[in-house]
Amino acid sequence: MQVWLALLSLAGVLLGGGLSYLVQTSVQRRNERSEQRRLAAERAEKRREEQLDLLREFVRVAQQAERAAEDRAEEPSWKSAALDVVDELWVCERMIHVLFSGRLHGLARAYVKALDHVLWQEPAEGSLWDHLKGPKVAFLDAARDELGA
Repeated sequence: MQVWLALLSLAGVLLGGGLSYLVQTSVQRRNERSEQRRLAAERAEKRREEQLDLLREFVRVAQQAERAAEDRAEEPSWKSAALDVVDELWVCERMIHVLFSGRLHGLARAYVKALDHVLWQEPAEGSLWDHLKGPKVAFLDAARDELGA
């Protein structure tokens, strides 16, 4: 009889230990998944901040390029400023290639090409703004859509 009691007691300890192990393992896995989700959310937020900073920089430099193209006839030293602005634009365009989708990159590239064109050549038809409006609006709309996703 004592043997049976000892065996039942041992079985109870083993069952209790096994259940305790399963509960602890389950809680640990849940905590690890929660931590992974938290880290992924932090990475996504940092990426979004990088993207916003890049878009802000791109729009700022594009505005400088528009201003340089507009002031081309009035400013004797416009060429040096325009070269610097174009270099910055191409750097931003390449960073958009790294941080955004191919679609947005393509639209950014089209906008940069349009800016480059109006900086160095008068548009054949229409005004400077007519030449830039399509690529600019397409890029800005796509950027808004991508950030909203």
